[in-house]
Amino acid sequence: MTHRTHTPPSPPRARAEIDLGALRANVRALRARVGVGTALMAVVKSDAYGHGMVPCARAAREAGAEWLGTATPQEALALRAAGVGGRLMCWLWTPGDPWRDGIEAELDMSVSAMWALREVVEAAREAGRPARIQLKADTGLGRNGCQPADWPELVAAALAAQEEGRVTVTGLWSHFARADEPGHPSIAAQLDVFHEMVAYAEKQGVEPEVRHIANSAAALTVPESHFDLVRAGVATYGISPSPELGTSRDFGLRPVMTLSASVALVKQVPAGHGVSYGHQYLTPQETILGLVPLGYGDGIPRHASGRGPVLVGGAWRRVAGRIAMDQFVVDLGHDTVEPGAPAVLFGPGDRGEPTAQDWADAADTIAYEIVTRIGPRVPRVYSGETAENSALGGTGASE
Repeated sequence: MTHRTHTPPSPPRARAEIDLGALRANVRALRARVGVGTALMAVVKSDAYGHGMVPCARAAREAGAEWLGTATPQEALALRAAGVGGRLMCWLWTPGDPWRDGIEAELDMSVSAMWALREVVEAAREAGRPARIQLKADTGLGRNGCQPADWPELVAAALAAQEEGRVTVTGLWSHFARADEPGHPSIAAQLDVFHEMVAYAEKQGVEPEVRHIANSAAALTVPESHFDLVRAGVATYGISPSPELGTSRDFGLRPVMTLSASVALVKQVPAGHGVSYGHQYLTPQETILGLVPLGYGDGIPRHASGRGPVLVGGAWRRVAGRIAMDQFVVDLGHDTVEPGAPAVLFGPGDRGEPTAQDWADAADTIAYEIVTRIGPRVPRVYSGETAENSALGGTGASE
């Protein structure tokens, strides 16, 4: 008989700690900001901006978000498969997508063009039940959405399909291009176009449950854009949509993700020693180097080589040399830490660590990208769960 010795699990080389308590507090803060009469949609697309879609969706619901939003139908259907109920909208459809599955899952599905309306009507015919659709207007973003010149045709066709019992038009909506730029004239211009397109549709007989155009930036700073519903994306995760608008703290929000790793190696090297590929960094003196086991394979932006900030041994360090696929180096100077010591790349910032915005500045990008790009090789570890979320499987790796 073979006896096996139980080996306790080793600590992860890296982890993304997701504070669901902070997420719920952010949702409550956003609900208070938009006020009575305006519903809140928590956007959980792209794996909840890298935070883990299912646990975050459940936490947002618990905190009072009346709607959830995803980009793709596959994301929305995955939420339904996980048992997440309630109003759920998805907007990035392509020809041949699973419209019938969306109908049967009771999704609110965005329609921006005649081809999409034709496909959803055919799916409703096959399903034997009407589809819930929301008509999207292109008010100036120039991305998805129906142009004003094509709006009368789409509205007329949607109303005809509704009369036939194939669809129910539940919403009219659009999206800002520059709401993160305070006072930009395009904001008022898009609002004017949205008012006109909504008024036209309603005059023709559309009776939407919700009209919405506000994203996180507009939800926080453009109250006249709130209408019946606001869509809170990055703000749900405690990140300001733009440094020009204010910090997370200015808006009463707390970043939800803390990314850290265990230092893998500490060693002393002489002055003039090259560090990482290309030797873009040469040690200026005899120094101690620390190896952090995260790299661009985990979503750490290579553009932040030589600039990305890390809290190690109680002090800020900068990435020394190039960020590689699986690792990067920090110069500890005359300090030393033990292997296994924490290296915190970003978090809320109130414990001395950098923030996602600090990394965005270092990589010349936006904080949205920093958190969203953290890959599946980094386990998500959840805290602040309710009994309900935990019982439904909210812990563990990202879902």
